[in-house]
Amino acid sequence: MNVLLCSINTFKRLYDISAVEVGQHFYWQIGSFQVHAQVLITSWVVIAFLLVSAILVIRNLQTIPTFGQNFFEYVLEFIRDVSKTQIGEEYGPWVPFIGTMFLFIFVSNWSGALLPWKIIQLPHGELAAPTNDINTTVALALLTSVAYFYAGLSKKGLAYFSKYIQPTPILLPINILEDFTKPLSLSFAVMEICR
Repeated sequence: MNVLLCSINTFKRLYDISAVEVGQHFYWQIGSFQVHAQVLITSWVVIAFLLVSAILVIRNLQTIPTFGQNFFEYVLEFIRDVSKTQIGEEYGPWVPFIGTMFLFIFVSNWSGALLPWKIIQLPHGELAAPTNDINTTVALALLTSVAYFYAGLSKKGLAYFSKYIQPTPILLPINILEDFTKPLSLSFAVMEICR
């Protein structure tokens, strides 16, 4: 009986510890949803920076490029080259997706290092890079995984699933597990780059 009471008390203490919050966060209540405002604010800043800089550069394109136009053309060529190297000759439709992901992650990571987020005071918590939050990195990883499945299915059709039994059918469970764990490992990798 004492052993049972002791184990119940141990589980009760563990349950009490699990209710403790680590750090404070700033939330908005939008309808019935509770939204992590810190991440939204910094994501909006990153998105606004990317949109405003792109609009300013493409507003007045010139034959002899300005510094901003030259920089954006270099970034576009870099993204095209990486896409062509990784995807092959059918890379064209994937450039906007890969470019958007690359620029958002790149600017988000650098915003955490360069911008003085601590100057902005919030009621709770503090601002940080969007990629410093696991929710953002998991969303980016899930988008990448969905795009990966879409590309495979659109290129090979249902024959895409034959990759799960290659080189031998005994690897089927491991190959399926790999596709489910890939988004998690990608999200942790992006989050750790930011830290």
